[in-house]
Amino acid sequence: MSELARSPEQIGNAIRRARKKHGMSQSELGEKSGLRQETISLIENGNPAAKLESILAVLTALGLELNVSERSKLSLEELL
Repeated sequence: MSELARSPEQIGNAIRRARKKHGMSQSELGEKSGLRQETISLIENGNPAAKLESILAVLTALGLELNVSERSKLSLEELL
């Protein structure tokens, strides 16, 4: 799974899709990542106050990782 995410909302949507793909509830993901269900909800809803440490814990629990690369020159509309 490889997705481009440039905003908290896009990161949250990618995490939600991955969680559902794994057949997990927010509570189950919370238990697996050591976070509360409410925190999972905030992350999935793109809350910009979500801590990077929490997002990384969720990604680890889902078997995902964060990759940083140079921004492409294409506009968001061209990427879709």
